[in-house]
Amino acid sequence: MTEQKEKWNFKPIIGLALVSLLICGLFYPFLITGIGQVLFPNQANGDQVSLNGQIVGSNLIAQNFTLPIFFHTRNETADPSASGVDPDIPLQDAYSQVSGISNATGISADALTAIVNQNQEGTFWIFGNAYINVLRVNLQLIKGYPAEYGNFTG
Repeated sequence: MTEQKEKWNFKPIIGLALVSLLICGLFYPFLITGIGQVLFPNQANGDQVSLNGQIVGSNLIAQNFTLPIFFHTRNETADPSASGVDPDIPLQDAYSQVSGISNATGISADALTAIVNQNQEGTFWIFGNAYINVLRVNLQLIKGYPAEYGNFTG
């Protein structure tokens, strides 16, 4: 009786791996990126915000405002966020910053509170707390008070 040696044929395995790599690693990401660029170009590019024709940030990622004339993102010790790059702050955080910004700029606390209230966003239905997007509020301050924010108007 002769013993037959079994030969391994790796061609189908390698072929399947290459086809899977091409489909899952190249074709699908390019397809989804293309669809996103066509149907949702602003969101696909990071929801960028511009001021006087220059991109100054994104509505989706926190900006690093350090000057006392601006609203600031979360105080991580008081309001931790999962990623640390959340662009929004709770209304209470915004209200707590109003007096400091008023002192630094000379804009009345009532006017700053009104801006915060105008930019209030909510979460779905009754779940969660109201919040503001820090970049949007700061850009509204720059546009609405050019004398106080003259260095930032372009």
